[in-house]
Amino acid sequence: MRMDSKTAEAFAYSWNNLPLGSVYSDKQVQDWLLPLKEKDFKNKRILELGCGNGSFLLHIINWEPLYLEGVDLGDSVISARKNLEITQKQNWDIIQADLTEYKGKNFDIVYCIGVLHHLKDPQKGFEAVINNVKKNGKFHCWVYGKEGNALIIFFVDPLRKICCMLPWWYTKYCIATPLAILFFIYANLVAKFSFMKLTKLFPLYEYCLWISQREFSFFAHVSFDQLVTPHTNYIPKSTIQAWLRSYEYLEDWYIIQRNGNSWKFGGRVKK
Repeated sequence: MRMDSKTAEAFAYSWNNLPLGSVYSDKQVQDWLLPLKEKDFKNKRILELGCGNGSFLLHIINWEPLYLEGVDLGDSVISARKNLEITQKQNWDIIQADLTEYKGKNFDIVYCIGVLHHLKDPQKGFEAVINNVKKNGKFHCWVYGKEGNALIIFFVDPLRKICCMLPWWYTKYCIATPLAILFFIYANLVAKFSFMKLTKLFPLYEYCLWISQREFSFFAHVSFDQLVTPHTNYIPKSTIQAWLRSYEYLEDWYIIQRNGNSWKFGGRVKK
């Protein structure tokens, strides 16, 4: 069994039990990918490593890429293919493969959203990202941060280590859903009283402002994702800086904190 097979299987259960379509809004996708913009994808060859059910691909295919490819280790590729088929466009492909070992034809942009932190060896996943970028191409990643996630690390992550061994349906309906209800109430209260200075001291303040704009089903999706995976890393900024500095052929790189508890980072490959 491959190193990350159990994680891939866990997420496949999640993705393949969702209705067709993207779980994200176009605004969310744009936010996750900034500073890359829609115009950067036009007429370019694009690769997503860890594509899940193709939720990101469904948006990006409308940004007029030359070619779009998604890679995932798990059976979530079944849902991804169904989702892309709905578009009736032909300039895409979904590959079932281990992203840490994948080497496709060089791409103009390679991105990896919410995946590296679930790998047993996140840096190996990052290496795969940059190894698939052609000369002067761009890369972009998003990971859970160690900074700003103390509540999750000390209270939710220990629960995850138990839940990942339980049947997925039990975790989803008996644990994740009740927790999602509590977090839905909490996040919306934080957002409602965000005008108060004291509220800014509450755990996950910035994240609550962001997620409170979404419907309850998204809270349930996020809660289940947090609990079903066998492995989660919370990556500090210093580690990301070390990754980026270890490759002399990376330039124009950036690290941006998102919602106070995660990191977006990327740059250009000049090799």
